[in-house]
Amino acid sequence: MSKQFYVIGGEYADTTFQQIAAGKSEERHGPYAEKEAHDVWRALTGKTVDNALIRYRVKPAAESGAEQWFVVGGEYASTDFKRIADGHKLETYGPYSRPEALAVWRAITGKTVDNAMARYDIVTPEEMSALKGN
Repeated sequence: MSKQFYVIGGEYADTTFQQIAAGKSEERHGPYAEKEAHDVWRALTGKTVDNALIRYRVKPAAESGAEQWFVVGGEYASTDFKRIADGHKLETYGPYSRPEALAVWRAITGKTVDNAMARYDIVTPEEMSALKGN
């Protein structure tokens, strides 16, 4: 498996970029291959270039500072849950620690409990990469 990277950042309290701004949360995008991570970084920084308090950086998974758990899923075409429904895409949230991933999973599944075609799972980066490869 190739090395994986995350794009981490968001809006900070000041230009030391040490503390996320009040009412904001740190964003984590990925995992990606290195080139894709840099492409995501470029897109995010391009959209936020006018705000000096927003900063993103690319970090290897081993340095991302978070456990590697993700919540993935969405609305599927059938109850075999193998193919996302037309007009929908695979939703990914994370990375989180295991307890955070469980809390996110509970919140999302609580909102979709009445939809038999919706399914979300908690997965590792390796499992998520396999899902995205489908």
